[in-house]
Amino acid sequence: MLSLLVHLFLANYSAGGITRYSLHMDDVLPFGPRPRPRRLWGSLSTLDHLHPYAKPRKIYPAPDYHNGFIYAKIYGGFEKIQSSICDLVAVARLLNATLVIPEIQATTRAKGISSKFKSFSYLYDEDQFISALSSDVAIVRGLPKDLREARKKIKFPTVSPKNSATPEYYVTEVLPKLSKSKVIGIIINGGKCLQSILPATLEEFQRLRCRVAFHALKFRPEIRALGNQIVSRLRVSGRPYLAYHPGLLRDTLAFHGCAELFQDIHTELIQYRRNQMIKRGTVKEQLSVDSVSRKINGSCPLMPEEVGLLLQALGYPSTTIIYLAGSETFGGQRILIPLRAMYANLVDRTSVCSQRELSDLVGPEAPLASDMAHPPPPKTEKELVDEWKRAGPRPRPLPPPPARPYYAHEKVGWYGWIGENDTEPDPSPVEFRRQAHRLLWDALDYFVSVEADAFFPGFHNDGSGWPDYSSLIMGHRLYQTPSGITYRPDRKTISALFENVSDHRYHPPRNWTLAARQHLNNSASVEGIVKSAMLSKPVSFLAHPLPECSCRTPKSPGVQSTKDSHGRLLFGGEEECPDWMVHSLAMVSTKNNEPQNEDYDGDLPEDDSSQDTQQESDRSDMNKSSEQDEEMDPDD
Repeated sequence: MLSLLVHLFLANYSAGGITRYSLHMDDVLPFGPRPRPRRLWGSLSTLDHLHPYAKPRKIYPAPDYHNGFIYAKIYGGFEKIQSSICDLVAVARLLNATLVIPEIQATTRAKGISSKFKSFSYLYDEDQFISALSSDVAIVRGLPKDLREARKKIKFPTVSPKNSATPEYYVTEVLPKLSKSKVIGIIINGGKCLQSILPATLEEFQRLRCRVAFHALKFRPEIRALGNQIVSRLRVSGRPYLAYHPGLLRDTLAFHGCAELFQDIHTELIQYRRNQMIKRGTVKEQLSVDSVSRKINGSCPLMPEEVGLLLQALGYPSTTIIYLAGSETFGGQRILIPLRAMYANLVDRTSVCSQRELSDLVGPEAPLASDMAHPPPPKTEKELVDEWKRAGPRPRPLPPPPARPYYAHEKVGWYGWIGENDTEPDPSPVEFRRQAHRLLWDALDYFVSVEADAFFPGFHNDGSGWPDYSSLIMGHRLYQTPSGITYRPDRKTISALFENVSDHRYHPPRNWTLAARQHLNNSASVEGIVKSAMLSKPVSFLAHPLPECSCRTPKSPGVQSTKDSHGRLLFGGEEECPDWMVHSLAMVSTKNNEPQNEDYDGDLPEDDSSQDTQQESDRSDMNKSSEQDEEMDPDD
């Protein structure tokens, strides 16, 4: 009896720390406003002199003639679409061709999506895209009628350039075909149809890429409006927020061989996808690899639990608002439990937005038949009698008991097949529609992450050679707000740190906390930018658009230029900003230098920076009534 009472008391006491997966003012701001430590949320003074400037530096007249039309089909997820469109515009300018607005195949394959949006306009604002690039490239919504009919009859050649094709390839291979047929199609699969680093003579094409990515490719108004609402709701309490992208994608985990970091069905799903990649030639390695050694080498993403411990080492209090970005988190809600236990204000778009707002973003759609397996129809009495008569001589054994019914969460979902089949079925119409929806969620989270006060990537510079979601966000933030807090952790160094405290992760020694904090602070500074650029810029120019797409103020302190092994500038060497820009920046700086109550100049103590906030959070949690969690995600 005493043991039962003790267990009931502990259950009631511990239930106070369980919070629902939604954003509440009582959770975010329990005891009024708190200061914003500059070392956690403030701008970096070493990068204040950099400003976005992607306009042409030299004479850059628009071509007075056109060699023909280029139409393109883009396959892949959001990050590949974003990168491919920027490359396509540069290729069209290189060939003096008219670009037909690209076709996003993830939306054209989806049946019954909203008729309000076409392929490109499902994500982006077509009018803004055409007008913003009117002085660079001629862009049309479609081919002329006669050429459109000829395309249906497959009269025009198509090319599928290799990953990171050179400008010489387009001039020598593609341009003659374009000049002859006047129309050519480009099919892009890997997200990169033009090499990231171009020769110095084509420096203006790099700035053209910046103008496309950061100015012309605006999301459609509905996405921007909902994104602004999410940002305002996250900041409604007066607190900043941190965006976090886990990078836990099934394809990425399969490519790098990280299956053993998961358990049960998730390991089997990763291995199945890796086997498919081996058959296609995408992966040149064996099926089974040592995931632990890959993790130590930095080839696997940081797990949410590790990210939570790193944020604690940095000094972020437990009441910090963390926005979970990305349309897919492999492992579901279960893998986020440790992070949510450390930071209760872990939210995503479903927590901040209502279901109606997300449905309005998708638009009206035609109904589709469910992909859930339906039970066989019940038999009539006559059929049962006929079956009884045909059953053979008596006595007969009793029929087996009815099988256990399958619940909806066991059949609905992308892994519902694994319990019954050895091969993954072809995507259903419902799955194609989900893929189109994921583009919207990725675009929405991209917008919120760029506007965040701080950003922490779980997996960037993954070494796959493809553009990754986190790197695009980091590049956009580096262009738009270079002095903002953007962490660029070295996963190999982080893995070594966690190996040293594998037995007591949640109570590390002080020197471990200081080492982790020092590494992460350095990763957000110039040192981290340069180190990350050496890996990211050869893969995607948009991940590090410096120094081509930035300028520095005339009175900025001298910054030593940093070059890569080939002598190309990675940081420093930016041109001075024009006079009109310096004048406007001075006016903005005067307004921003007015005294503000939410900042203070002093640094927090090394270890006790969040002690008061933690105590307040603990008292608030004890006063909460015991509540059950919402229903777990069926895909966890």
